[in-house]
Amino acid sequence: MATWYADSFPRFTAVDTSDLATDRDADTGLGRVASVAGLVAALAAVVAGATIWLMLTDPVTVATAVDEGEISPLVRQLAQVLYNAVAGLLDYL
Repeated sequence: MATWYADSFPRFTAVDTSDLATDRDADTGLGRVASVAGLVAALAAVVAGATIWLMLTDPVTVATAVDEGEISPLVRQLAQVLYNAVAGLLDYL
């Protein structure tokens, strides 16, 4: 017959939540997702603003690109608008 002793069972103690390690990887991952989303949103806002500016300043290029379905002149003009904006900002600084 087997004999059981009280010392053979593990002893359980209460664990306080301050004793637990925090999961820093989850916080870092969420921060990275937010940073990437913010970067994409800022880039989309810049492209949208440049497109609106191009429609106001050079509507013939936009109308021709829409009519013919050829977007390379539109993209070229859009790149030129963005380049001029960045160059003007750098000249200001």
